Amino acid sequence: MKLVIQRVSSAAVEVEGKTVSSIGKGLLVLLGISCEDNDSQIDWLANKLVDLRIFEDENGKMNLSLKDINGEILLVSQFTLYASCNKGRRPDFNAAARPESAEELYLKFAEKLEDLGIKPELGVFGAHMNINLVNDGPVTIILEK
Repeated sequence: MKLVIQRVSSAAVEVEGKTVSSIGKGLLVLLGISCEDNDSQIDWLANKLVDLRIFEDENGKMNLSLKDINGEILLVSQFTLYASCNKGRRPDFNAAARPESAEELYLKFAEKLEDLGIKPELGVFGAHMNINLVNDGPVTIILEK
């Protein structure tokens, strides 16, 4: 599993011109699931995500976690994180999980976040989405397990 984490002032998902989910201050998390992934990565990644100290304290240092600031998460599944561009000019997505297993792990990841006290807003699995965000910093971190 691979997470692209963006610290945001706000973020929203639109599907067919309608906003389906949105957050204020927090994290936009793009979740990529490979064909080799299973639930064993979920606990470590979810715990690391909510405790990652990437929000600024009163001294301007990245010292606060999502929990510390009572931030929100917008979780969006993104199979393109497992694109391979090593050959040719068109990305190869063979390393990405099949939709059925990817959706199951995506929902399990969301449940784990909720168990940790942060109920995520979700994108629409498999839909064409427009993601609007204000990246705060900018801060973008890749986390992989």
